[in-house]
Amino acid sequence: MVSKTLVTCALPYANGSIHLGHMVEHIQTDIFVRYLRSRGDDVAFLCADDTHGTAVEISAQKKGVTPEQFIDEVWREHRRDFHDFGISYDFYSSTNSPENRRYAELIYNRARDAGFIGSKDVEQAFDETAGRFLADRFIKGECPNCGAKDQYGDACEKCSATYGPKELKQPYSVLSGQPPVWKTSKHLFFRLSRHEALLKAQLQKLGFMHPGLAAQLQQFFDKGLADWDISRDGPYFGFPIPGEDNKFFYVWLDAPVGYISSVDAWKEREGAALDYWAADADARVIHCIGKDIVYFHCLFWPSVLTVAGLKVPERVHIHGHLTVNGEKMSKARGTFINARPYLELLDPNYLRFYFASLLGPGPEDLDFSLTEFRQRVNAELVNNLGNLANRTLSLLARDKALAPADEAVGGALVREVLGRVKEIGAAYERFDHRAAIKAILEVGYAANQFLTRTEPWKVMKTDPAGAKQALSEAAEVVYLLTALLDPVVPQLANKLAAQLNRPKLTFQQLEGATYPLLDRSQPIGDPSPLIGRIEEEVVAKLVASAPPVEVAKAAPKQKVAPVAEPVAELDFADFAKVSFVAGKVLAAERVPKADKLLKLSIDLGEAAPRTIVSGIAEAYAPEQVTGRNVVVVANLKPRALKGIESQGMILTAGKGGRELVLLDPGPVSPGTAVK
Repeated sequence: MVSKTLVTCALPYANGSIHLGHMVEHIQTDIFVRYLRSRGDDVAFLCADDTHGTAVEISAQKKGVTPEQFIDEVWREHRRDFHDFGISYDFYSSTNSPENRRYAELIYNRARDAGFIGSKDVEQAFDETAGRFLADRFIKGECPNCGAKDQYGDACEKCSATYGPKELKQPYSVLSGQPPVWKTSKHLFFRLSRHEALLKAQLQKLGFMHPGLAAQLQQFFDKGLADWDISRDGPYFGFPIPGEDNKFFYVWLDAPVGYISSVDAWKEREGAALDYWAADADARVIHCIGKDIVYFHCLFWPSVLTVAGLKVPERVHIHGHLTVNGEKMSKARGTFINARPYLELLDPNYLRFYFASLLGPGPEDLDFSLTEFRQRVNAELVNNLGNLANRTLSLLARDKALAPADEAVGGALVREVLGRVKEIGAAYERFDHRAAIKAILEVGYAANQFLTRTEPWKVMKTDPAGAKQALSEAAEVVYLLTALLDPVVPQLANKLAAQLNRPKLTFQQLEGATYPLLDRSQPIGDPSPLIGRIEEEVVAKLVASAPPVEVAKAAPKQKVAPVAEPVAELDFADFAKVSFVAGKVLAAERVPKADKLLKLSIDLGEAAPRTIVSGIAEAYAPEQVTGRNVVVVANLKPRALKGIESQGMILTAGKGGRELVLLDPGPVSPGTAVK
């Protein structure tokens, strides 16, 4: 095992605010890093603002400040937003630093001396109205690969193809709106074409990147790897290229160098980066990026590092985009919610938990449904985990004393949870945070069911010793949650630990842990509700803080035949007839020849269990719902589904399919009315 690990996120561009699309990556990576630290790894978590390029220069001009003043203000804003979302960077740097200039020049000089830098005259776009050469991002037109309109001059947001700006169809300058003219200018190129064999071997290395995306990169080999233009003509906000007149490093040359230079800035020591980045360093490097910049990180960057004699990252983890109502978030199109307005309205732990519950190990996109966000957080984080802690500790708070451990009462429960620690840790390590959250929720359900069976609140007066015993055993699970939840919602884990009057557990401590975990002779602290519910009106304010047309736009209507006339409003008298009741799933099985259906036997506190057929089989296996508390519409007329009489309906939230979430009434007895 390597002695240390360097983990980075893609460098946010210093031309705008952090939005929730950024937070997908930074939260996901922070969860991974916090888990590694919890298990005892030596981890450095670094990032930086990507500061150079024409876009920053133009934005500074519009504000009447220098580019340096502009990026300093943005850097402070970015740092503040990440800090307030609990992103635990060891250091947050800038690519406009002396350290970054030094390493950019070092890498360039090594590549030049090795014969990997060439030059040739190229036709370059020039805006005659603005009187300047145009960077790729200041030219738009139709993608030459898929035909999408309003695409930038270097890469397509729709199909992810990369190209030169002259390949665009119907190009125009974003500065003036006029078609550019083309002038010849000498440019410097990195000879990427010489590294075909090296890169093919790199992409085949186990664990380097997602195999499906590695296969997609084959298109660049099929077309022939093109040498990469690394220079831009002045005026340009960036580092001048040594030995050249009025030539500057293209932002994609010096930006990834920020992964290296940030180590020196963090350690305040020249050459510290080589502790991680030297080819023979006893360390591993892990990048976490979005799928729109795979080409740069998995082809161009490994080639540059190899030529410079530096370490190639061991792993490039790639995530999908955040969508809003099925549309990719985009600054240009305004389909984003900024981080700061969110923080002014809602607890960051809500979003950390919600993103974790959606994030799997692959590059699939995430769709941000504000309705599902509120329902899922309230049902799972607040009702399941939060209520478990609050009910347990608030009842124990009468004298703050715990009962001695009793194997017969709590041993099986605690060992069941301990048996899942390795599974949860492995899920965190492979970036399958969704699987980790699902397992943690099942831990919460198990503890809540334990309390439902023992009902300590009912026997506090008649059997206070028995009630305290049951609550003390449930407190063991609450204590375990301080470790299991810490990577995702560290502030809440800290709060739980304080209420227990104990230090947080770590995954390293849990490796050999056995029952009991708590020192029962030590009293607990002062309990309080872990976290409140998300109210609908607060979510509405969040929507109002975003561009209304784009974010609030309804999803496209599906062309299906209506089954009934839509009902615009429901009389309260009719709604009052609906009976919502808490139930407990006693057994579950798949319905033959019906992939989406489960047959459930549910206790509603009646003389006999009810049979309910529910379309939740894509989201839940039978064993995952057995023993769960659910909300049932209890007064529906029976109906036949696949030849089975269904005697009610269970309530769920979500878009359907694998994204359904069971609504949880909390640890209440079957038959309890749900209001």
